[in-house]
Amino acid sequence: MENARPLDTLNKARNQRIIVDLKNNKQYIGKLKAFDIHINIVLEDAEERIDGEVKRKLGTVFVRGDTITIISLE
Repeated sequence: MENARPLDTLNKARNQRIIVDLKNNKQYIGKLKAFDIHINIVLEDAEERIDGEVKRKLGTVFVRGDTITIISLE
């Protein structure tokens, strides 16, 4: 498999819009700018969605990896 490692897959998603589901049932959607080995991520032009509804525009945010349950392409 070409992208067998999770960080390789995340690297392919760099500069693309992703959906990040959090343990608190919130969702952040934004452009993936950076991440580290702990899956801490930086999103640009991010917005927060709760129950599928945009609640607020966040701009650039840092999300701790241990709060994330799912990351997917938008």
